[in-house]
Amino acid sequence: MSLVRKIKRTLRGGVAPTAAARELLRRSRVRLDRRRERARLGKMQERAARLRPAFATKTGAELLDHFRTRSQPRLLPGFSIDAGPLQSKLFPEATQQLFSQAERIVNGHSWPLLGIGETAFGEQIDWHRDPLSKFHWPLDYHADLNLFRDDGSDARVLWELNRLSHFLTLARAYAVSKDERFAAEFFAQLESWYSQNPYGMGVNWNCAMEVALRATNLLGAVQIFRHSELFDEQKLARLLAMFDQHGNFIRQNLEFSHIATSNHYLSDVVGLAWLGIMLPELQAAAEWREFGLREVLSEMDKQVLPDGADFESSTGYHRFVLELFLYTFLLCRANNIEVEERYWSKLRQMLDYVKSYLRPDGRAPLVGDSDSGQFLPITKHLGDNHAYVLAIGAVAFGDAKLTVPNQELCEELLWTLGPTGLRKFETLQKDADLPGSQSFPDTGIYILRERDLYLLFNASHAGIQGRGSHGHNDALSIEVSACGRVFIVDPGTYVYTGDLEERHKFRSTASHSTVTIDEAEQNTTDPQSPFVIGNEAKPKIVAWETTDEWDFVSAEQYGYARLPESVTHSRKVTFYKSRRYWLVEDGFNGWGEHRLDVRFHFDAGLDVGLLDEKTVSAYDKETGAKLLVKSLELPDCPAFEKQFVSRDYGSKQPSVTARWSVNHKVPFKLRWVLLPVCSGEDEVQRLQLIQKTQGTVSADC
Repeated sequence: MSLVRKIKRTLRGGVAPTAAARELLRRSRVRLDRRRERARLGKMQERAARLRPAFATKTGAELLDHFRTRSQPRLLPGFSIDAGPLQSKLFPEATQQLFSQAERIVNGHSWPLLGIGETAFGEQIDWHRDPLSKFHWPLDYHADLNLFRDDGSDARVLWELNRLSHFLTLARAYAVSKDERFAAEFFAQLESWYSQNPYGMGVNWNCAMEVALRATNLLGAVQIFRHSELFDEQKLARLLAMFDQHGNFIRQNLEFSHIATSNHYLSDVVGLAWLGIMLPELQAAAEWREFGLREVLSEMDKQVLPDGADFESSTGYHRFVLELFLYTFLLCRANNIEVEERYWSKLRQMLDYVKSYLRPDGRAPLVGDSDSGQFLPITKHLGDNHAYVLAIGAVAFGDAKLTVPNQELCEELLWTLGPTGLRKFETLQKDADLPGSQSFPDTGIYILRERDLYLLFNASHAGIQGRGSHGHNDALSIEVSACGRVFIVDPGTYVYTGDLEERHKFRSTASHSTVTIDEAEQNTTDPQSPFVIGNEAKPKIVAWETTDEWDFVSAEQYGYARLPESVTHSRKVTFYKSRRYWLVEDGFNGWGEHRLDVRFHFDAGLDVGLLDEKTVSAYDKETGAKLLVKSLELPDCPAFEKQFVSRDYGSKQPSVTARWSVNHKVPFKLRWVLLPVCSGEDEVQRLQLIQKTQGTVSADC
C-alpha cells in the first residue's frame, strides 16, 4: 500500500491535527515496545504467575485450597456449580441439548462454530488451522501476521475457535452432572492450547480483543471446574500463568488510538477489568482493575450515542457492546464496586434501543455488520437474536418495560442472576407491552410501527464519527415486517476476510433496499480492505412526525454528489396506520440524465413474483401473508435478481431482489406502495383503493 493511501485511510472521517500528531507519537512508541516484546517472548512463556506476596508464600496445596473454597470475588450471582440442579429442572429440553453438545465435544472434538454449523476438529485439535480453508496460520510474531489474505482463510472463524467458549458448555454440563469426563476434557484441551500457543506467537495472539474474550471465557469455566477432583496444584499453576500472560499481553497491546477507538479497545479494557476483579491474587490485578474499569466508563462516554445506540452503525455490534457493558456492570454489582448512576442510565438507554428496534417476530434487523460475536456466551444465539439481553436487563433494572411480549425464560437469566433473578423475571414479564413508533436521531434509525406492522428507516452514517468500519452502504434503506413475517430485510454480513468479493457485495448499495445511481456506491470502499468505508452519503433527516393516524419521515443523502453531474437522493416514507400501508417517495435533484436503480431486497424463503399491473408479490406459504410492492410511476416491469440473506456469520440463504431501472433526467420523482396483505384479506380491493387515492400509471408487463 502506498504511503499516500495509508495516510488517507488513517485520517478518513476528519481527524484533528492534534489527534493525528498524538497518534503518530503513540505508534512510534508501539514500534519500540514491540522490539522489546520480541526480545522477551521466551521468558514470558516460561514465567510462572506473578503473585502478590501474601499468596506467593503459600504452598501449592494451600493455594489450591484457597481457590477451591473462596467465596469472593464472585463472577456473577448465578454463575456457580449450584446452578446445575436448577438448569435441569427449569430447562429440561435445553439441558438434554447441553449434554448432547458436551458429549460431542468429549467424544468427537465437535461443536458448532458461528453460522458454519457443527465442525469436527480432529483427534488432536490444531488451534492454528482455519476450519474452512484449512490454511495453517504460521507461528510468527503476532504483529508480523497479515490477516487480509483473500485466499479463503478467515481469522474471524479461527478466532471463534480460540475464544474457547465451548469450555462454558463443558462447565455447565459439569455443573449439572458432576461428570468428571467433562472436567478431564477441559483440562486436556487447555494443556493442548497452551502447548501450541506460546506467548505472543501466532494468530491467536494477534488481537488483544481475542485475548481478552478468551480470558473471560476461561474465568467462567474455571469458576465451575475449580470444584473438580481433577483440579490439582499443577493445573492451578498453569491457569494462573495463563491468566497472568493474558492480562499482561492485553495491557501491553491495547487497541487504542487517539483517532478513534471501537469495540476492540472496549473488549481489551473489559478483559482487564474482569481479570483484575476476579484474580486479586495476581500482582498486576489492582492496576488492571483500576485501569480497566476507568477505561470501560470512558469508552461508554465515547461509544454510546445520546439516543442509546452504539456508534458503529451496527445493530450486531450494539448487541455485543451492550453485553460487554451489561455483564461488566453486573460483575461490579456482585462485588460491591460502585458504578455511577449516569452510566447505569446509559446502559438503560442501550436496552431501550434494542427493544425499539426488535421486529414483531422478536428478531433484530441486521443493520451494518454482524459477526455473531457474543461476550461470555452462556448459550449461543444467532446474530439476529437480541431479545435474551432484554430479559437480563429487565431484571437488572427491575423494570417490566424492558421485556417484550411472550418473552421466554432464558438460560442466561439463571447463570447471570441466579434464582433471585429468575423469580423477578417471572413477575416482570406479565407487564410487557409493544413499543410504538420511535426515532433515534443520533444514530439515524427511525421505526414506523403499529401492532404487527413494522418499517425501519435507516439514515445512519458510516459509524465511528465518520470513519466507518462496520457500517454498510445502506443510506435511506428500509426493512419491512407485517402479519408476523419479515418481508424486506437488510442482507446481513456473511463474511469478512475469507472472501473479499462477497464481503463487499453484502455491504454494497445494490444489496440494500435503497437506490443506486449510475451503478455507483453511496460511500467509497477499498476493494482490498474489508473494513474501510467512506462517509460521503452523510444522511440527513429533513422531517420526522408521528401521530395516532400516520408517521412521516423524510431524509436525503449526498453520496452521489461526487458524480460528474451531481445528484441528491431524498426519500420520504408515510405510514398510513389505519389503512395499513406505507408510501415511499424517492426524489432526485441535480443535473443531467442518470441511470436510477431502485431495489427491494426480500427475505429468504418467500415466493417472489409478479401480479397483474406490474405489482411485485412476496408470499409466505406458511402464514399465507403477502407484501405487495407497486410502482406508481414507472411503465416498465421490475427485474428479479438472485441475492442472499445472512442471519449468522458464515452462513447465507438464497433470496430475491426486485429491481426497477430507468434512465431519466433529474429532477425526477418515483413512488412506491408497500401493502401488507394478511391471510384472508382481499388484496385486489385494497390495492385498487390505494391506487385511486395515490394515482398510478398502468402498463402491461
